[in-house]
Amino acid sequence: MGRANNSAVTEFVLLGLPSSRAPRLLLSCLFSAAFAAIVLGNLLIVVSVRADRRLLQAPMYLFLAHLAFLDLGLGCVTVPKVLEDLLRGRNTISFPACLAQVCALHLLGASEMLLLTAMAFDRYVAICRPLRYLAVMDGRLRRRLVTACWAGGFVHSATQAALVLRLPFCGPNRLDNFYCDVPQLTKLALDTYVTELLIMANSGLLSLTSFLFLLTSYAVILSTLWLKSSAAMAKALSTLTAHITVVILFFGPCVFIYMWPFTTYPVDKVLAVFYTVANPILNPIIYTLRNKDMKAALRHLRTRCQWNNGNKLC
Repeated sequence: MGRANNSAVTEFVLLGLPSSRAPRLLLSCLFSAAFAAIVLGNLLIVVSVRADRRLLQAPMYLFLAHLAFLDLGLGCVTVPKVLEDLLRGRNTISFPACLAQVCALHLLGASEMLLLTAMAFDRYVAICRPLRYLAVMDGRLRRRLVTACWAGGFVHSATQAALVLRLPFCGPNRLDNFYCDVPQLTKLALDTYVTELLIMANSGLLSLTSFLFLLTSYAVILSTLWLKSSAAMAKALSTLTAHITVVILFFGPCVFIYMWPFTTYPVDKVLAVFYTVANPILNPIIYTLRNKDMKAALRHLRTRCQWNNGNKLC
């Protein structure tokens, strides 16, 4: 019966966007500006790190480049579809496109969770074991950590896709969101108690355990900083503050949305916007605002582009 019902539902109606013309025009302008900021900000970080060999050899900036790429992907998965719906005036998405959106969203989101955990480990070694930092965070370990983050995201995404495919859809096709996600899809199916438990175990526990691990890591790091000189503490806090801010902004919505898949709240749509749109905009700003190395890399990239323009090479 599940397969037949899955094939019967050919598209979903997304209810997260307004139906009147004036709000749609305003939202289309806001989402267009947001998408431009996501693409520009995150691409600048990726290109700046790739163009600076010194930054590329530093584990923290290698992870930061991958984080920017993941944020760019999160924006590209959701915002273009929202813009299409706002301009077209018909908020629908086909079942295959919905499934693809779920897979991409959870691949990128889970990979980012694991990458933030790897970045916390990098900061732990740099601050708590500074004499062994270069020996521990060598090129092979960096590559393994990045590969593990992407592989973990793929496994999580494949599990979510399998859970969606086994949902017995029986007619209702209205999703109370502006993009497809598993918690909303479960509300359209019958007899999903076991599936929702699996979703909570797969998504909610991943979010919660990663967040608790990060909090523990940062607590250990901060306790270590108290024993250092004020100059060393200030230098470490300049990068650590950015990491902690990004972790809180990213994990807060995730834990709230995926730890309680049985119920939906009006604030869920606000958190969804924050998770998929606001975070990819804020992360590049947070990481470059007080980071002298990133500012220097951006200036170096601008100088290279100006020089190339002067020589008619770009």
